[in-house]
Amino acid sequence: MSEQVTGSRDIPKTLSEHIVEIVSDSGEGAQKCGQTFGAIGGKMGNGVWTVEIIPAEIQPPARTPAGGSGNRIRVGSKIMTNMGNEADLVVGFNEQVLYARIANGAYKEGTIVLLENKWANDPQEKIRDEYTFAVKEFRENGLIVHELPLEEECLKIVDNARKGKNMFVLGMLCRIYNRNKELGLNEIHNTFKHKGDKIIKPNQELFNAGYLFARDNLEYFYDIPPYDGAEDELENVVVTTGNTAVGLGVMAAGMELISMYPITPATSATHYVADVFDGGGGFIHQAEDEIAAIGFAIGASYAGKTACTITSGPGMALKTELIGLAVMGEIPLVIVDVQRGGPSTGLPTKVEQADLLSSLYGEPGDAPKIVIAAATIPECFDFVIMARKLAEEFRTPVIMLTDANLATGVQPWQKPKIQEEWFAAPVDQSPWDKNIPAYDWDENTGLSPRPIPGQPDGMYVLTGLSHTDRSKVSYNSETNQITSQHRSRKLAALQSTLKPPVVHGDDEGDLLIVAWGSTIGAIEEAVDNLRAEGHKISSTHLRFISPLEPGLKDIFSRFKKVMTVEINYSDDPDGPQINSENRRYAQLAMVLRAQFVIDIDCWSVVYGHPLQPGMVTDELRKRLENLSSSQPSQQQAKDQ
Repeated sequence: MSEQVTGSRDIPKTLSEHIVEIVSDSGEGAQKCGQTFGAIGGKMGNGVWTVEIIPAEIQPPARTPAGGSGNRIRVGSKIMTNMGNEADLVVGFNEQVLYARIANGAYKEGTIVLLENKWANDPQEKIRDEYTFAVKEFRENGLIVHELPLEEECLKIVDNARKGKNMFVLGMLCRIYNRNKELGLNEIHNTFKHKGDKIIKPNQELFNAGYLFARDNLEYFYDIPPYDGAEDELENVVVTTGNTAVGLGVMAAGMELISMYPITPATSATHYVADVFDGGGGFIHQAEDEIAAIGFAIGASYAGKTACTITSGPGMALKTELIGLAVMGEIPLVIVDVQRGGPSTGLPTKVEQADLLSSLYGEPGDAPKIVIAAATIPECFDFVIMARKLAEEFRTPVIMLTDANLATGVQPWQKPKIQEEWFAAPVDQSPWDKNIPAYDWDENTGLSPRPIPGQPDGMYVLTGLSHTDRSKVSYNSETNQITSQHRSRKLAALQSTLKPPVVHGDDEGDLLIVAWGSTIGAIEEAVDNLRAEGHKISSTHLRFISPLEPGLKDIFSRFKKVMTVEINYSDDPDGPQINSENRRYAQLAMVLRAQFVIDIDCWSVVYGHPLQPGMVTDELRKRLENLSSSQPSQQQAKDQ
């Protein structure tokens, strides 16, 4: 063991924040270790944001860069909203899995690497050589590598270190960062309580051993104080992933059915709900495929109880025709799309914001629907409740977009206080007035009261064909024109109830960033960095995409330049073959350019990982430097 790591410190060094990674082969528990470490920090009053490191394959080859699995945890003395930049400390279960993280720019000169050293004495010469070469290379590139006998220590307690090394590492990290030891032991108990003391006890012993090992052998000892006011809030803090927040939102909304087909990265939402849903009177329907899942949900909604279906991009593609049926039949439905990389099977475990255009325009014909996008983990909860209300009020499907970053990230947030207004009202069983048609559209809003088939005289034939207000099939030209107007008018009616989006920063300036979804934390941190440098830059984050929030044109007019920052593909304007006539813009930029006929620029990447504030800061600084101070604002250009 290196002399750098011997000894111990009695007084921890105070830090404002640190970024930690645990990386292993798939199946070694690094993700669970990271999630638990993040949960402990959240329950101690720290700001926390985690990002899962997930291999694309279910069982990738061991000891390969492609097989790296684990978690990144950013923990600090302020509210954390994004993954941050390069890691400060990483625990590697083998050296090969770290190469993929290095390729992603996850580490910096001075990053501390606590590396399993068993590979130095592996029976295979090839593995010994790989290990020796990697350690030498890491050190030459500025990483501070400490080779530790993690498996040797674990084997003193258990026969199979692969199944327990993660809890040993958790104990190490809790000592290094001065975490509450009892809280760590309680987290282990809660994690394995369904498996009994036979599993709980050795895992707690491994945790204790890791804690003592770090105390006696590592010089690193830090303390990250809670953020201001956190101690007063701890009793009301929950620490969850975005997918768990979605599941909680379904139950809080009073929906009693989720119909789904398993798909990464959406599945864990239904795994969570399946464990608890029966206690609240609900149930999960796992259909034979994505089409059956949405068909089942539509049937339940038609019968009077609005249902939810949760999926990801490929599932949305398969649901397309039946989403159109829900639009035409004006059936309330909540659809949660946890976006991932595409196209086709694409990047199943990686983040992307690539489903915006397909959500808006994916159905055949004109099929307007409400599309909202959660930006934070608490919004994953709140927006499901809002989605059910909107679906029922406007008799339409509501698509709620999240993504893999929100789905698997862990963040502490304020436990919501249950409100009766969240819950769906009981199904109306009073007699329906036979004089009121099934679609009694209001001329001004396009809205109509909703008959329920269980009501006396409330039965009507549901059809996906063009139909009259009494749901009679009609191919009449005027009918199609009028019904299309009414379906569209609903969105205008909804927009009239919305408030303009909030501008982060000054209300006018040189550059305005417009964005949506989980990028909010990285973008606002980048904007704050640049404003501290004296730049006149602001941002605004959209939650409603269809309809768009009001007041955008006025907001845009107060800035010299407007651009979007997104995690979907756009052409580099200087790329080969690219010119002003064929350049493809990022998806929100395309929507805004078409809606407002304004030259809105964009910057986007599809690296498969969340935006880092440093990367965004560097790119926006270039844009600001290239922006002429004499360029007229949008309003000035219009006046000229």
